[in-house]
Amino acid sequence: MTSNLRFRLLLLLVLPLSVLALMGSWFAYRSAEAAAGQHDLRLMRLLPALADAVLAEPMASQGPPLVMLPPTIEEFLRQRQNEAGYAIADLKGRVLAGDTWIRVEVPTTRVAEFHSQEFGGLTYRVAVLRSETAGAGEMVLALADGSDARQQWAQQLLLRVLLPNVLLIAAAGLAIYWSVRRAFEPLVALAGAVERRSPRDLQPIDEAASPDEVRPLVRSLNRLFALVDAQAQEQRRFVADAAHQLRTPLAALQAQVEAWALMVQSAPAPGASEGSAAAASVAQPPRERTLVLGATQIHQLRDATRRTSQLARQLLALSRADARHAQAQPLQRVDLKDLCESLLEAFFEQAAAKNIDFGLEVAPASVWGHAWLLRELLSNLVDNALKYNPDGGRVTLRCGVRGNSAFLEIEDDGPGVPASERERIVQRFYRLPGATGEGSGLGLAIAEEIAQLHQSRLELGEGADGRGLRVLLAFPKEPVAAL
Repeated sequence: MTSNLRFRLLLLLVLPLSVLALMGSWFAYRSAEAAAGQHDLRLMRLLPALADAVLAEPMASQGPPLVMLPPTIEEFLRQRQNEAGYAIADLKGRVLAGDTWIRVEVPTTRVAEFHSQEFGGLTYRVAVLRSETAGAGEMVLALADGSDARQQWAQQLLLRVLLPNVLLIAAAGLAIYWSVRRAFEPLVALAGAVERRSPRDLQPIDEAASPDEVRPLVRSLNRLFALVDAQAQEQRRFVADAAHQLRTPLAALQAQVEAWALMVQSAPAPGASEGSAAAASVAQPPRERTLVLGATQIHQLRDATRRTSQLARQLLALSRADARHAQAQPLQRVDLKDLCESLLEAFFEQAAAKNIDFGLEVAPASVWGHAWLLRELLSNLVDNALKYNPDGGRVTLRCGVRGNSAFLEIEDDGPGVPASERERIVQRFYRLPGATGEGSGLGLAIAEEIAQLHQSRLELGEGADGRGLRVLLAFPKEPVAAL
């Protein structure tokens, strides 16, 4: 009852109609009963006149008595034509005069009795009275009438009462269902609008477009949206401010550490000889081993500052990859081919350091979007591919048009990602169990955020020959109207 409001309203409206229809049938039956009672009373009043019509006994033992019908009986028979009759019988029930088809049941008392009889496809109401006649002594008198209201109602109950009521209830049910469906259209539209919203769309719902009964619910939803939006904006501001504040000291620290690393790397180690580093460190005196250990710590510190700087940059990019932040900047036509070529130049040294074959397969293609966001997306994908691909591997960056739809694709021949982990790998701060290399688990999450802003998603699959990872970003065929 509570799970389907439409069915509930339909049931609550149809049930009273059904009760009213049954009450109408009952009242019709009671009216027929009252009319039948009046009919029986009229027949009972005519029986004494029929007794006065018998003027003499039968001339023979089997002959009919002498009967002269009074005007009241003649008028009764004439009005009903073939639907009425009379009979005069002896005390043994033998019909001596009148209609012989009438079944005469001899009463045991002098009180009028009634019964029904079928004849010629018609049901007759028969009134029987045992009474003294004017000239033939005690006889049994019977009047039959086929216009009994009770019998007509019983015969025509289906066609005149039940069938119209059933049709009325069915028509009313259809009308109520259609009306309830039309009345619920604004509520269904409201539910669809809320369901189609993305998690980032927290704009208030227009209360004027909702019925008065639903406006308290819409007002409560808008209040909830406002609270969630305020909290989300507070979190975004905190992440952006924290990342921004961290960038400056981290940049200074990284520059200082890089300078130390270069100084240690360029300074020759005292007493160093050609040979393995392990043998040299063992042969060196304590002061020289201290210098080697200091250089190692400086390199570790340099790597840590690089990772921290990259994390701060990714956090700042994640806070900026937001629908409201992106809406503040106009859309522009982004050339994907130029974007891929600029990424090749930016990551060439990183690929060369690991002897990775970093190549391009590009064709002219362009989309509507934000160039700085798409560059951040592609940078994260390329950085992940180069970072987790082993030395001597292969990374290919592609762009072009397939089926009137622009796309970006990056493929490597590294360890890949198991199919069971591809849904989780785009979550924030999630890393594959046992993954090698350094990372914070934000690269693919940022790329997925930016892809959704451009009305698309990252599609992760296997690379060529079932090796490595292939990440595809297919843009919608139509230009992105609004982000």
